[in-house]
Amino acid sequence: MSLKFPFMVLCALLLVSFALLTAQSATEAPAGFSTPTGCPTTNIPPGITPCSQGSNGLPASGDNTFANGQDKFEEQETTADGLGPVYNDKSCSNCHQNPVTGGISQITEFRAGHLDGNGNFVAPTVTINDGANTIGPRSLINDRAICPQATERITTLETILTQRTTTNVLGDGFVESIDSNTLLGIANNQPNQSGGRIAGEFIQVPVSEANNAVRGGRFGWKNQQASLLSFAADAYVNEMGITSRLQPTDSTTVCKTTTDPEDPTVNGLEDIDHFAFFMRATKVPPRDTALAATSDAQTGQQLFTNIGCSICHVATITTAPAGTVINGGAFTVPAALGNKNIHPYSDFLLHDVGTGDGILQNGPADTRNKLRTAPLWGVRTRNRLMHDGEQHTRNDAILRHAGEATFVINNYRNLSDTQKNQLITFLNSL
Repeated sequence: MSLKFPFMVLCALLLVSFALLTAQSATEAPAGFSTPTGCPTTNIPPGITPCSQGSNGLPASGDNTFANGQDKFEEQETTADGLGPVYNDKSCSNCHQNPVTGGISQITEFRAGHLDGNGNFVAPTVTINDGANTIGPRSLINDRAICPQATERITTLETILTQRTTTNVLGDGFVESIDSNTLLGIANNQPNQSGGRIAGEFIQVPVSEANNAVRGGRFGWKNQQASLLSFAADAYVNEMGITSRLQPTDSTTVCKTTTDPEDPTVNGLEDIDHFAFFMRATKVPPRDTALAATSDAQTGQQLFTNIGCSICHVATITTAPAGTVINGGAFTVPAALGNKNIHPYSDFLLHDVGTGDGILQNGPADTRNKLRTAPLWGVRTRNRLMHDGEQHTRNDAILRHAGEATFVINNYRNLSDTQKNQLITFLNSL
């Protein structure tokens, strides 16, 4: 069966041409599953010094090293450290760990809410401690508590219920270093690329460490965070219940024995600083180069582009030049992260592809049923797919797409079985 999508092929050629033009002055980001322990001297990202002070513009301190950042990322928290009163797990790495620390996970978090009489999303306020206390309003419902009295339980009022898988953070330093205008430009180009059928939404969200200055969101299923330090602080308080200078208040005091903020400052740095440093220093997820070199994978990659998948799952993005000031002035892109070509297979924009979970976070009301385009780098290490982990084969995950992606999925349906398998072989190489 031969396929002819001249409009899509033209778009693909234009995208390739643009990528080649922009790539001439940029270098490839280092790739590899490497989160070494101890004090390694090899197999680490260029420009990152793991057991001495940070380099290339990354925050410098004798304690702020790759090895120490990984140690903090893997540390198992206790109630004495401030764990809880409500939480989901005891360590960053417990939820980001496949195949190495920082990678993809099968772990999910639970979110809930309902609509008011005007159709507006309302996050739950959960009653705990036999009605004596409340938590919220917030859409996150924690699965664990340090005592029975703090356990969160929703009522039948909450009719919007969803699971959300935790995401890969490897290579996120490069994602953080993408200029917001680059993402906005991708969004502005998509209607023309798709005949008006695809239009990713670019939103700006507060940067906690910069007095809530706004920047283009890119982290989380709703693009609710724009910087890795903000992301780290948000996860620390919401997933582990540990407060910091950026998120200084726990969701409840029931059974609480520690004093806020709980993230200790050692040599001028908190754990959230180490988390951010670790994520900024990781390599990007590598491809299976042997599989990628096969004719099936290469044909599948061309089909992926031809039928329109690459409009949202953008293959190549170049990070901002070294020295660019981002995050509301709180961070300067270092040489290790600046002017690098990355291949995330995502546009880091919000789309309605018929899989929205109905939860509203930092975006406007129209983003309730939109989700960030899932980056496909590292997807070969994942067997629970989509935002809720409900699909288990690549084919089922593709066919679940609808909404803006309807015409793309119709193109996929028209492929022969051989071509579908070739496209899936390509995905399995990422």
